[in-house]
Amino acid sequence: MRGVMVVHLLPEVALHYLLAFARLGAICMLVPGIGETSVPTRVRLVFAFFLTLALHPVVTGLYPAGLSKSTPGMLTMLGGELIVGLFVGMVTRILLAGAQVAGATIATQLGLGFAMTVDPTQGQQGVIVGNFLSLAVVTLIFVTDLHLVAISAMASSFTLFPPGHWVPSGDFAETAVTLTAESFKVGLQVSAPFLAFGLVFNLGLGMLQKMMPQFQIYFAAMPLSIGLGLLVFGLVLTALLGVYLDHVRDGLMRLVGG
Repeated sequence: MRGVMVVHLLPEVALHYLLAFARLGAICMLVPGIGETSVPTRVRLVFAFFLTLALHPVVTGLYPAGLSKSTPGMLTMLGGELIVGLFVGMVTRILLAGAQVAGATIATQLGLGFAMTVDPTQGQQGVIVGNFLSLAVVTLIFVTDLHLVAISAMASSFTLFPPGHWVPSGDFAETAVTLTAESFKVGLQVSAPFLAFGLVFNLGLGMLQKMMPQFQIYFAAMPLSIGLGLLVFGLVLTALLGVYLDHVRDGLMRLVGG
């Protein structure tokens, strides 16, 4: 009798695993670190597979019973899980957007706005300073164990957005807009020293040009701007990355519910 009951429950257990895998797989396609375009899709799916295997005993009780008896119910639930997974992954990806904002601002002030290269975290071209900051933030996420907070956020998504409930589109939109604004604000805060540097440097060049009209200021301005700017960049880099990591940690903790 017990064996018959186990066989009867197998389709339900497998369905719960598939639904959890759909959510976690969608998150892993976008989450910083494992979700980079440089990471093969197969690796991301294998990671999602084992993560689902670890979380399945915890989250399986959150799914309503009898799903395997209704095909429309299964498809609706699957669509909801994919939407929630893509949203959580998008939110974690938004947390890194400020690094590109800061990088573009810093590069402009240093005279490096023309230096473009492929961003390994986005798979598209960006300014070299922004690409460096994005890669540094992703590296420090693993060094400082913030990836464990990201995994906790994935697990907490099952309680924040319980399976079988209506997808809270209003909350999704509000969270996305809020985090986008915060990432943009942090990006500008991080680049503030370079905005001040650019203002002082250009004022100094203007005064020098007034005092020495015959001096070809353009030929000296570019190497001087890059050299002094890189010096300032090296001096404030540690503090800059610390501020940005705090922003990433706060965003992830918001998903965890802490």
